[in-house]
Amino acid sequence: MNILHLSAVKNWGGGENHIENLCHELEQLSPTVTNNILCVKNGHFQKKLSSGKIGVVPARLSFKLDPRYFLKLIRFCKKEKIDLIHIHDTTALALGVIGDYFYDLPPFVFSKKTSFPIKNRESTLHKYNYYKIKKILCVSEETKKVTSLAIKDSAKLATIYHGTRLENKSKKTPFLLREKLGLKPQQKIIGNIANHIRAKSLENFIDIAHTIINENKRTDFTFVQIGSFTNRTEDLQRKIAKLNLQDHVFLLGFLPDASNFISQFDISLVTSQSEGIPGFIYESFFHKVPVISTRVGGIPEIITDGENGLLANMHDHKKLSEHILFLYDKPQVINRFTDLSHKLLIENFTTTKMAEQTLLEYKKVLNGRSKK
Repeated sequence: MNILHLSAVKNWGGGENHIENLCHELEQLSPTVTNNILCVKNGHFQKKLSSGKIGVVPARLSFKLDPRYFLKLIRFCKKEKIDLIHIHDTTALALGVIGDYFYDLPPFVFSKKTSFPIKNRESTLHKYNYYKIKKILCVSEETKKVTSLAIKDSAKLATIYHGTRLENKSKKTPFLLREKLGLKPQQKIIGNIANHIRAKSLENFIDIAHTIINENKRTDFTFVQIGSFTNRTEDLQRKIAKLNLQDHVFLLGFLPDASNFISQFDISLVTSQSEGIPGFIYESFFHKVPVISTRVGGIPEIITDGENGLLANMHDHKKLSEHILFLYDKPQVINRFTDLSHKLLIENFTTTKMAEQTLLEYKKVLNGRSKK
């Protein structure tokens, strides 16, 4: 089985981590599965993959529908006799559809990794309902529900939770947060890992810091945010300065192997306004760090409020602040949350299970393909 994965994302994030883990697990499961990843040339993803064993096919993508990308796709499919194309983001989907207009490409599988509704626009609906897409793999039941509203053939939809890879975990980091930031032992670190995009609502992260530090006068909390800077970053930095939080909120930018820092957090805080299920939560489960999160996307499918974490409505920085203050001196509650979450992860949300389910869907597609 010769699989080509398509990514048109330039930064490194949860979606790219999913692709890398999936390729690794598929090859562990079956020696007959070959994976290659067509990704953006000179992007973070290509640089990250270049140190591994997965086949990398770099393609130029200077603008959204750069023809050099889909021409590279066509040439590679011809040369390598690709059996199936697994598409991992919406830009790559558009490029795959265009490529199929010029050459009869293999069947598509598409991963829907967010709970964004599909826009009711003719071109968008055409793309998502393109006849070459044989399966749409949704990251959560909520994602499947939202996606089904725009998909004509609901039989194409399947839910496969992503989970985390167990054997590559590490707490090794190039520096310790407490040392780098000059924190006292009693400081509690509230951590977040997310790229600076609208869906992550990092403005809310700063609002929570303002509520706890400025309004509640709790300067024994420090807020640490890790993730790639974007055109939204300057506004976040200005907001931090305006609220006089420069000594309490730190935006560290992109850090390789960012999840290794999670074990240094006291609480993992998710402020998203839209999600599938962020890998940050799975990683926090593994490292036994309690999670406080907004109640969006598929997150309530893996966190039950008050049982293995705490939830609040999106943008409700007051409630999220209350949750943080509540957990401050509740070690027994924290231990209960983290023990349950870790058990849930090991039993249900590993990349091995994800790959087994994905491989089954691949086989369904290929076994159902008409002979030429």
